[in-house]
Amino acid sequence: MSEESDSLRTSPSAASLSENELPPAPKPPGYVCSLTEDLVTKAREELQEKPEWRLRDVQALRDMVRKEFPNLRTSLDDAFLLRFLRARKFDYDRALQLLISYHSCRRSWPEVFHNLRPSALKEVLASGFLTVLPHTDPRGCPILCIRPDRWVPSNYPITENIRVIYLTLEKLIQSEETQVNGIVILADYKGVSLSKASHFGPFIAKKVIGILQDGFPIRIKAVHVVNEPRIFKGIFAIIKPFLKEKIANRRSTHSAPETNPGPHGGSCVLVMTQ
Repeated sequence: MSEESDSLRTSPSAASLSENELPPAPKPPGYVCSLTEDLVTKAREELQEKPEWRLRDVQALRDMVRKEFPNLRTSLDDAFLLRFLRARKFDYDRALQLLISYHSCRRSWPEVFHNLRPSALKEVLASGFLTVLPHTDPRGCPILCIRPDRWVPSNYPITENIRVIYLTLEKLIQSEETQVNGIVILADYKGVSLSKASHFGPFIAKKVIGILQDGFPIRIKAVHVVNEPRIFKGIFAIIKPFLKEKIANRRSTHSAPETNPGPHGGSCVLVMTQ
């Protein structure tokens, strides 16, 4: 008998092995960077991300999770952990805290984060309450346009709008480009009445802002408000106590003549902030 035949005869096939004897499943493919050279440079300058140390840093964060929070049910994939490192400029301790807060927020607000998928939010997605504009700003930041006038409170509670915001953020943050560039929020308050604004009370404001600032791995580069109603001072008075100084300083209000409509109608000005 040939050597090849003998090896085939004496080496058991996977089908003949018991379940406990099966070879381990192949590991998922490792991380492959999709950033352009310009974005690699930007990440190095703004986020302290060094390509030659990237996977070492990811492994360091992974080791910290396993050691300090061994029971945390989280993905430990390179690409997933990298989001948190980038959001905290590769500070291991702050990235770990952000990861813990990310999961804590989801446990503490189940009515928002349970079943967070497009099929469960068709009505809100179709309403136009939240859209991602077709073009980024000059820095490459995706622009999230929030239009409360598209929401009819009698149709569904405000928490459904919040669910759509976080669903959209989860989709956007999958892009490495967005992880590096960050996002811009554009809030168009045209037609917002006092009765509608009353749904956004201190409890909701604290929860939403807390997650955006401390519980989600995304960089908010600017917040712009257009078509500011008279009641906006009251709305901002609710929000301001929960804003970090850095975020508060990135908020701008704008006005423009009605003859210069924005991409969704109404006046719109988008100004760069740092």
